[in-house]
Amino acid sequence: MVYLGLFLIAFIAATLLPAQSEAALAGAIVQGYAPWLLVAVATVGNVLGSTVNWWLGRELTRFGDRRWFPVKPAQLARAQAWYARYGQWSLLLSWVPVIGDPLTLAAGAMREPLRRFLLLVTLAKLARYLVVAAVALRWV
Repeated sequence: MVYLGLFLIAFIAATLLPAQSEAALAGAIVQGYAPWLLVAVATVGNVLGSTVNWWLGRELTRFGDRRWFPVKPAQLARAQAWYARYGQWSLLLSWVPVIGDPLTLAAGAMREPLRRFLLLVTLAKLARYLVVAAVALRWV
């Protein structure tokens, strides 16, 4: 049940909704669950959540005018400008709070190929969770 919960928190944290997957990961490691499995579960959940953002970005023209759409035009414009300036390599910052989620949305809007998106985002998210796991393991 801990693994499913971590997966869901990591998934939600990668969307534009607020959640703290790092704290959940660290807490589960401190409680004695398998760190490598926790890192894998959190990474997969977070990358899948980012992929939802990428898909939303690709479909932006269809959903962007809806009231319920979670991204304001100004937020999207900032993310697109950042993405246009730094390109695909900006996805290595997809783990960063506040800017990471809009970047993944902008990547979809800018038609970043899914394979390259998945590679860069997975590397970024995995690196972040490995650092969190290493810090948490020092507490054990």
